[in-house]
Amino acid sequence: MLAVSNTSPISNLASIGRLELLKSQFSTLWIPDAVDRELAAHPDPIAQAAIQNAIQAKWMQIGTPRSSGLLQVLLLQLHRGEAEAIALAAEINADFVLLDEQEGRQLASRIGLSVTGVLGVLLRAKHAGEIAAVKPEVDLLRAKAHFFVSPQLEQKTLAAAGE
Repeated sequence: MLAVSNTSPISNLASIGRLELLKSQFSTLWIPDAVDRELAAHPDPIAQAAIQNAIQAKWMQIGTPRSSGLLQVLLLQLHRGEAEAIALAAEINADFVLLDEQEGRQLASRIGLSVTGVLGVLLRAKHAGEIAAVKPEVDLLRAKAHFFVSPQLEQKTLAAAGE
């Protein structure tokens, strides 16, 4: 499966040592230039090294979205990384775009893209037997990556995981 990611799913998973979940779920993970620049500034040197290793191993690839009307419209409403991720996903007809921020997720869905985020990746990993439980991973995300998830979304996710 082909996917394009914004910064937060990669950054968050790298922060908790779970970047490999992206490799197992997506044959190639594309990141736009803006996301590459943001990830290069990751404050955790271990997470940053894992991200750079993924790029060097070529399962995470850097792409440049065309300067299109779609990109220009998205830039009016979103941060550059989100806008570029959505535009690149639309251009390469990706199976998924990985976004955690609500506004970006809504815009991507409106243009017909399939959206998932870090919680979706964790759910898929649980169903595939790659992780034993979602709850400890969410707790790690909060502690190490300062990840915010509403209580309602957390309950919904844990219910979907059978936890």
